Amino acid sequence: MANFEGVVPALGQALQQHGFDVLTPVQEAVLEPELSSGDLLVSAQTGSGKTVAFGLALAPTLLAGAERFAVADGPLALVVAPTRELALQVKRELEWLYKPTGASVVSCVGGMDMRTERRALQRGAHIVVGTPGRLRDHIERKSLDMTALKGVVLDEADEMLDLGFREDLEFILGAAPKDRRTLMFSATVPRTIATLAKRFQRDAVRISTQAEQSQHLDIEYQALVVAGNERENAIINVLRYFEVPTALVFCATRAAVNHMTARFTNRGFSVVALSGELSQAERSHALQAMRDGRAKVCIATDVAARGIDLPKCELVIHADLPRNREGLLHRSGRTGRAGRKGVAVLMVPHNWRKRTERLLQGAGVQATWARPPSVVEIMRRDDERLLADPDLNEPVGEDEADIARELLARHGAEQIAAAFVRRSRAGRSAPEELLDTGPMDRSSENKGKRRDDFKDGVWFSLSVGRKQNAEPRWLLPMLCRAGNITKREIGAIRIEQGETFVELAPGCVEGFLEALGPNATVEKDIIVSRSDGPAKGPKGEPGAETRREKPYGKIKREPRRTMLEPDKAPTPDERPMPATKRPKNKKLKRAKKARLAESRSKAPNAARQGCGPIKRTKPRKKPPRAAST
Repeated sequence: MANFEGVVPALGQALQQHGFDVLTPVQEAVLEPELSSGDLLVSAQTGSGKTVAFGLALAPTLLAGAERFAVADGPLALVVAPTRELALQVKRELEWLYKPTGASVVSCVGGMDMRTERRALQRGAHIVVGTPGRLRDHIERKSLDMTALKGVVLDEADEMLDLGFREDLEFILGAAPKDRRTLMFSATVPRTIATLAKRFQRDAVRISTQAEQSQHLDIEYQALVVAGNERENAIINVLRYFEVPTALVFCATRAAVNHMTARFTNRGFSVVALSGELSQAERSHALQAMRDGRAKVCIATDVAARGIDLPKCELVIHADLPRNREGLLHRSGRTGRAGRKGVAVLMVPHNWRKRTERLLQGAGVQATWARPPSVVEIMRRDDERLLADPDLNEPVGEDEADIARELLARHGAEQIAAAFVRRSRAGRSAPEELLDTGPMDRSSENKGKRRDDFKDGVWFSLSVGRKQNAEPRWLLPMLCRAGNITKREIGAIRIEQGETFVELAPGCVEGFLEALGPNATVEKDIIVSRSDGPAKGPKGEPGAETRREKPYGKIKREPRRTMLEPDKAPTPDERPMPATKRPKNKKLKRAKKARLAESRSKAPNAARQGCGPIKRTKPRKKPPRAAST
């Protein structure tokens, strides 16, 4: 039986019933005897058990030595969270933690019916959990009584300030009694948090847990270098490789969330989306689907995923890289929670590698640089999972023995095993073929060796040229796929009118020809043949890429002349000849006038039919009326 020293007995009973054996570092830190009545400023990473920590820290103040709560005259504790999801999650945690004490926990969050919340507050609540804006509304409308308040908790205080809730927080803390306890929990403690603590806390004790000092020890970071146009295919392969119960994919925009949701759904993944355009009911339904196991992949934006808790989340994928270290730690903190292991994968385009290295260094985490899983690696991982399937070790039941013997008699063991393998593979999405991005080593030796590989390069000719719109951007991936080579094994490319010359490293030529086959053709029926290389052009050595040379700097143009200079006046021979005027035909003009006059004489209303202007005359004045007698 676990012994939770310093915990109120009723709450210790709830911890045991919930499966707790030991407390986390942050939970043990807040239970120190000298901290039982003072204000606290706690910095700990996401998923370290902060909700249970402030629940345990508040219990002695709220219960005051009693085992159960009396009838509530007004709220005794107020917990403020940045988002609706986090507030509802905190409410659920506090409900099971305080269940033996008979506490009533009420939530007040945006997007819910305010009248229902008001009735719940009127019935009596010991602990109120809410978002800053909704709590302020209840205080201003006198539906939330703050007079009996003994403690205020600000959960994820740094995020609330980032979201612009400073005024609401100052209003709530200003309306609370002066002798209350104030507990601030934050992943980081920037200057803004320190200023807020100095203003609204009294001699607060700062607590920094070991888990916060060494970031995310339970999370394995992987940085996968991908081509820009293959990011989604790489994410599909990562999801297939790990096959976790719950995975989170973070995107930068709502449009990216919608696009990836549609793409992954079409590929057979059970996906839900979380973005700011969803209503509260839709968000709750999506999160419930993740918790129930009906969906395995959640694609979300940063703001939409703030504060959500998915207990079985073992994989976080950064489809779009976060903007700063706080974003990286917050996203990755959705996994590796409460002592569990997790994996955080960053999809890194080629030109973002240095930026990603600085981001990881600033966050204080080490990442393993690698390529996305290949098709062969995924199939091998599937086979390992199949061989380790726990159903294979289960004893044969009585109701299964007869049909098992019948199957063996009819088909044999090998045929049954093959059918079992096919059945297990049928329900999975097929992995994607990805281009090899080359070696991951970025050392100076590797950089200097790049051109040395092509000293004795072998040239090949392709039956496509500039006339067929040949471009390196589609020639490179085509050659890599068809010849089973990497782009680093391709040297210079020279595109001419009717053919293209490609230089390959000597070490890959044999495998390249073997992959092409006897016909030596690639996509679009392009024929590949060995060549001596392109002829020497104006740029010198053969093998130089045919690119139009751009001028260095700005092009100097002749100034436009606004007036002729005396010494540069054109000679009579250089002056342009004036344009000759077309001779007038007087006979045609006279005939046209005659036809117009004739038509007007025949039609009295010709002016009204569009044959000329209408002459308007002044209306005749009416004589004055005679006076009646």
